[in-house]
Amino acid sequence: MTATSSWSIPTLIDQERLGAFQWRVLILCFLIALFDGFDTQAIAFTGPAILAAFDLKAGALAPILTAGIVGMTVGAMTLGLIGDRIGRRPAIMLGLALFGLSTLATAWATDTTHILVLRFIAGLGMGGCTPVLLALAAEYGPARLRGAIMTGVLLGLPAGAMLGGLLAARMLPVIGWEGIFIVGGLAPLVLLAVAFVMLPESLYFKATRRDPESQRYIARVLSAITSRKLGADTQFTVPEESVARAGVGALFSDGHGAKTVAIWAVYLLNWVAWFMLLSWLPTVLKAAGLPAEQAPMGTVIVNAVFIICAIPLSFVLPRVNTRRLLGGMFALGIAVAVGLSQAGDNWTLVFILVGAAGFGIGGQQIALNYLVVGAYPTALRATATGWAIGMGRAGAIAGSAIGGSFLAWGGPSGFFIALAIPLAVAALAVLSLKLKQARPDGALSAAH
Repeated sequence: MTATSSWSIPTLIDQERLGAFQWRVLILCFLIALFDGFDTQAIAFTGPAILAAFDLKAGALAPILTAGIVGMTVGAMTLGLIGDRIGRRPAIMLGLALFGLSTLATAWATDTTHILVLRFIAGLGMGGCTPVLLALAAEYGPARLRGAIMTGVLLGLPAGAMLGGLLAARMLPVIGWEGIFIVGGLAPLVLLAVAFVMLPESLYFKATRRDPESQRYIARVLSAITSRKLGADTQFTVPEESVARAGVGALFSDGHGAKTVAIWAVYLLNWVAWFMLLSWLPTVLKAAGLPAEQAPMGTVIVNAVFIICAIPLSFVLPRVNTRRLLGGMFALGIAVAVGLSQAGDNWTLVFILVGAAGFGIGGQQIALNYLVVGAYPTALRATATGWAIGMGRAGAIAGSAIGGSFLAWGGPSGFFIALAIPLAVAALAVLSLKLKQARPDGALSAAH
């Protein structure tokens, strides 16, 4: 009788270079994130045109922006669970269908209530796709490249926002705000058809099924990845989690309480500022006197700088004092916000400062998770990261909701002064922390 051989899936993948099959998976994940980012920011760079079309004041955009962020928050919590139950591949395709169809339908909305509902549904798909994409991409890459892979996939989000801003700047006068949503809806639906044919299922998920068909599927896929000969009777496994899940109460025991409050404050307030800027920037620039067709360029510039900074930051962060770096970034963000409040219609200066905001307000999205690594023991890090990101998402909802009120209250100058306030309080929270110098394992968490 022949003994059955057994192989760990991550061990087989870690022994190989990235091959054509894995590149296909990663490119598909990046493209899905790209269209996700496009659709996430679609309402921001079409906002001024929608307000004009329905003869509304700037504050009327706040509920629509907030609905999308709430949808993303709910989607991130629910679609990930669906992915764990029915598979990553169907969860991703469900997310694509949700935000593709609802974005397309937005082009035919006849009032802002329809737009609000459709943005919530789109948010379910957009927010839900991101954690599932990251999980799938991480599973198909070797451990030594996992941080770079996850960062690369995540950069699809700001790249999509930048692409949308460029399209809006050039095409909005030609195709109208409705045309932007038609493009933003059709593209992910085309990609849905491509993903149906070319996107594989998670091998980790298949291994948990423990049935013969799943084992044969794993063997077929791994034969395209590994050069090792795999016998017909080979069994494929994944490592079991050995660390028990910690409860949230542990984040406030054994001397962790003060730093937990500080870290939650940093996440909350930075996401308030970042989403307030992302959601309202085109509308604020138009209110400051920039022609409507040029206002989306602010979104392009801020996301372009974020992308340019993200890759070097991901390599630098494990080697520097995260607390000091974040303090410097917040100081730059405050200076940028104050500078924008005084820049008026000096558009060259405005766009230089908007670009600096990509680092001084957005760059923290890459750096924040390193706070958790230096603040908590290994057994608490997953729980600590999850709750901190939850605080951040609450900040994203608040930032999207309140921006219009500050714009109505103080105009563009008042909006940017208000933007400096959460950054200043976040800086104080960072300076209150005393952290160990950490060396993360390379895995990075989502920031949209």
